Formats: sequence, C-alpha cells, structure tokens
Amino acid sequence: MLNFALMLIILSPLIYVFFTRKKLFPKSYNLTRFLSYCLVTIPGIFVTIKRETPANQLPKTAIYCSNHSSYLDIILAFIVIKNHFISLGKKALEKVPVLRMFFKNVHILVDRKSVSSSHKAFLRLANYLDNATSILVFPEGTISNSGELLPFKNGAFKLAIDKQVPIVPITFLNNWQLLQNGGFLKAKGHPGICRIVVHEPIYTAGMSEKDLLSLRTRVYDVISNELEKYNSRK
Repeated sequence: MLNFALMLIILSPLIYVFFTRKKLFPKSYNLTRFLSYCLVTIPGIFVTIKRETPANQLPKTAIYCSNHSSYLDIILAFIVIKNHFISLGKKALEKVPVLRMFFKNVHILVDRKSVSSSHKAFLRLANYLDNATSILVFPEGTISNSGELLPFKNGAFKLAIDKQVPIVPITFLNNWQLLQNGGFLKAKGHPGICRIVVHEPIYTAGMSEKDLLSLRTRVYDVISNELEKYNSRK
C-alpha cells in the first residue's frame, strides 16, 4: 500500500526522535497511539471495535493474545489497547524501514528459529509483567498469508500461568484483506474498515502447568470461533 508507506516516511522524523532517545521512552506510548491513528486513518483505513468488556474494566496487567495475518495487526494493537504494553515481534521487522527503530529500541524482537533468542525474549517479557506492564503476543509465531488461524505456540500461555496474569484474546477479523502479507512495502492493500473484537479476559489464578494445554485451546477456540462467525456472514 503506497500511501501507507508514504505515511511512515513522512512521520519518520518524529519516530526517530522519540524512539532513539531513552529519556523519551516514557512518553513514547501516547505518541505511538497518535502515530497509529495517523498511519491507518490518512490512507483511508477505519476501525470498528467490539469490546466484550469495557476498556476501563480490563485488567491493568495482562497478556494480550491475537491472531496475526497482517502488519496492520501490530499498528492497530496500539489503538485497541489503551494501556501501555510491550510487544513481541519477529526479528525480520529489523528490515522494515522506520518500524526497525520502534521495535528495536522500545519493544522486543526475537529470532524464532533460535531457542536462545526466544528464551531471552520471554525472560524480558516476564520481567515486564513483574513490573505491572502488559504484553502483546501473537501466539501463532508468524503471519498467516490467508487469514487462516495457525496453531498456537505455548510460550504466552506458560508465561500467563507462571505469572498468574489474565489473558485477553483479540480477534482481528479482516486485517489481512486490507493489507496483505508479502513484504511490507510490496504488500497489496486498499482502504476499508478493520473489524476487531476484544474478548473477555481469561483469568489464570490457580492454574498450574497441567492447565497449559487447556488454556491454549480455550484462547484458540475463542479467536477461531469469532473468525468462523465473521466468515460465515460474508
């Protein structure tokens, strides 16, 4: 999407100033939300959000888990999630102009092919949770090319149980149709309405490692069922 790429270039000076200077990091979240609105609204992408729980009633510290089928997911997360959070992104984002500064300096990049890199990333995420900062994880571990939900990896659910923090599932219903995968500046896209559902929190208090599979399945089913309902109405 050419106009989307142009917005990144136009806004890059602001991104550079706020995301390369550590003393400005605390102020970066509100800027990120503002930039996210600009990046999607100006190219003609609008957002509708169905919240099963009002935003101000969601847990202060949580693990947000969503399906992942478009680069839009990352940007729209900052519109959907109103409280400060840290996201886990794939190392390939280092190759994306402008977003490289944002993720490398403020958020966490992980090489999913490296066990060591994944372990270090989740230790950092655990530390953020210990300090009452929410995190965003895409449990599929990669972008689905066709919007189809891929199997979930265990990491986010093990972390939720270890830290006894709730999971908030998010379903991005049609992002992949508005900005498709295939290289950030080469992806096909068009204006439209992004439809998003923020589901009720799933609390993990009292759960142990034996509940990991059932927790992962429960979150998967919440997102999968929402996608199926949406696709059946088309």
